[in-house]
Formats: sequence, structure tokens, C-alpha cells
Amino acid sequence: MSFYKEKISFKSSAEVEFIDITDAVQRVVDASGIREGHVFVFVQHTTMGIVINHNEPMLLQDFMRVLYHIAPQDERYSHDMFELRKNNKTDGRSNGHSHCKALVVGTHVFVPIEGGKVMLSNIQSILAIDFDGARNRDAIVTVTG
Repeated sequence: MSFYKEKISFKSSAEVEFIDITDAVQRVVDASGIREGHVFVFVQHTTMGIVINHNEPMLLQDFMRVLYHIAPQDERYSHDMFELRKNNKTDGRSNGHSHCKALVVGTHVFVPIEGGKVMLSNIQSILAIDFDGARNRDAIVTVTG
């Protein structure tokens, strides 16, 4: 059994943004030299999620609408009270809604590899979703086979 791990980095430019990282994940699989196995993609951020779905602009708008419905930005979140606490280190963002969105999306995906290729259908993409952008972000990609 072989293992290969690499961090991929990217930058979001909007508060909520879907970032297609499929090609970057495939580059890591290529660099691993592993032809048969699995790739595990994990985001180390509590205000991000990762999914496999269709990267189609109108569908992404639908996803955003659903996520804003689940965790509206204008709702009162206890987490946002951090800013009022004494001696608390914060970047000043009221981002309780971002954490709640990430909770329902999840932080990882696991995909088979066959013939050195990530086994996604022709309409599937690996999408990192930043719920608290614009920020520098990264994902850990581990290839096993």
C-alpha cells in the first residue's frame, strides 16, 4: 500500500464561493504515481465545506439559496458574541452562519481512482465551498493505493 499527501492552496474572492478543485486534485493523483486506489480530500477550516456535484452556475445559485435558507446571515448566532467578550482574539467577523453552513455540508470527500484517474462522472466536480471568504484556503489531498 502506498500513500501520498499534498496540500493544495487557493483563494476565495467572495463571502460564499464554490471553487472547483477537481483539476488540482487530479494533479495530486498524477504526482502520486498511484494508479488504483482512493483519494481523500479534506478541508481544515471550520467555515468551509467540500462536496461532489455538478459545477453549473444556475445550480450553484440554487445551492447558495438553500444554504442561506438553512443558516441565514441575518439570524442571531451566539458565536457572534465573541466580538463582545473581553480578551478574545477574533478577526472581527460575525460568522456564526458560516460555521452552521459548514456543519451541514461536511469537510471531506472520498473518491476512487482507476487507471490513475479520479472516478468522477463527466458532470461531477469536487467543489470546495468557502462560507466566510474572501480568504486564503487550502485542502489536504491524500492518495492511497
